[in-house]
Amino acid sequence: MKIAMMTNNYKPFVAGVPVSIERLAGSLRAAGHEVVVFAPSYEGQAAEEDVVRYRALIKGVAGGFSVPDSLDVEIERRFREGNFDVIHVHHPMMIGTTARYLSWKYHVPLVFTYHTRYEQYLHYIGLSRLKRIMPAYIRSYTKHCDIVIAPTPVMKDYLEQIQPGADVRVLPTGIPGESFFPDGEKALLLRKKLAGDKKYLFCTVARLAKEKNLGFLLRCMKIRKEACGSDFKLAFIGDGPMRAALEQEAEKMGIGEEIVFVGKVPNEEIKNYCRAADLFLFSSLSETQGIVLLESMAAGTPVLAVRGTGTEDVVVNGMNGYMTDVSEMGFADKLMDILEKKEIDLLRQGALLTARNYSCEEIARQAALVYAQAAYNRKGRDRMKYGNRNRRKDMVYSG
Repeated sequence: MKIAMMTNNYKPFVAGVPVSIERLAGSLRAAGHEVVVFAPSYEGQAAEEDVVRYRALIKGVAGGFSVPDSLDVEIERRFREGNFDVIHVHHPMMIGTTARYLSWKYHVPLVFTYHTRYEQYLHYIGLSRLKRIMPAYIRSYTKHCDIVIAPTPVMKDYLEQIQPGADVRVLPTGIPGESFFPDGEKALLLRKKLAGDKKYLFCTVARLAKEKNLGFLLRCMKIRKEACGSDFKLAFIGDGPMRAALEQEAEKMGIGEEIVFVGKVPNEEIKNYCRAADLFLFSSLSETQGIVLLESMAAGTPVLAVRGTGTEDVVVNGMNGYMTDVSEMGFADKLMDILEKKEIDLLRQGALLTARNYSCEEIARQAALVYAQAAYNRKGRDRMKYGNRNRRKDMVYSG
């Protein structure tokens, strides 16, 4: 099967969607499928044979994000040459509009993954005013899709509420096999480097951006310090536009010595940082699937998270971690409770068991079945729409 993956962001930009696309594309190729990723251009990008780079209107926004030019004629030219069986688009706007057009013109099935609550990110491209109408936009967009993918059951329920009758399937981001094998020696060295002589080391992995709710963690750490003293370090792994503000906030709160800003870390090293920590802390409310939660669990590190759409389908209280409401005091109390009851070793075992259900190979197998179903759905829609009439000459169907 030939698959066109279309996205508004991709590596070297670091975020959950690029990671998800790269893993799925790689796993599908390993299973014998052909995958071409259509992605915008970035400064410092590496040339890749199976990645078509189209123009970016603006580069370097919000810590490296590119605003794509989804009207670049190169997209259609390369798509037409590819003779693809299916389009898998990962955003409903910009490249999403282009994908919908190409699906219509060339009669190719369209699959759309609803990765995130897009209204949380519109401010980056100056479209905050569209926040209230996003559900209506998503409802309109999914009408043109043969299958819609949700990364979690919670998001499947949400999509079915805003678009009753849509064919929505659950397909989470996979975890690569190497994530389950952190380097124990590296993890010990990282713990000594980050925690020093402190009793506990916590970590979080996120873009340092407004929608990640990271100020919440700082306020929780202040409560922890006031209650138990300076017996911990919290490592922020990642970078982003809020870094300087978070550093200043930590100093004002009197927890500057307890917070370590690590900066960007290569994806293959994340598992070692997670393994070095006692707990992975997660405060984001904008995720549909918290990929980093599963990566942490694969490294054997349990999670303490704020309850939200990115956590409810992954975190099981008392098994692989805990969830709390959006309350600094509640979060800090649960953190202290976990440490006092010495639950971490038991939670580590549950974390590993959870992560093993999300292997990349299994997710790729499920994706191929979704694409085949999308082709079947498209044929059924066409029979209803066109009957036995001849299709337009500009339609090319290869599914």
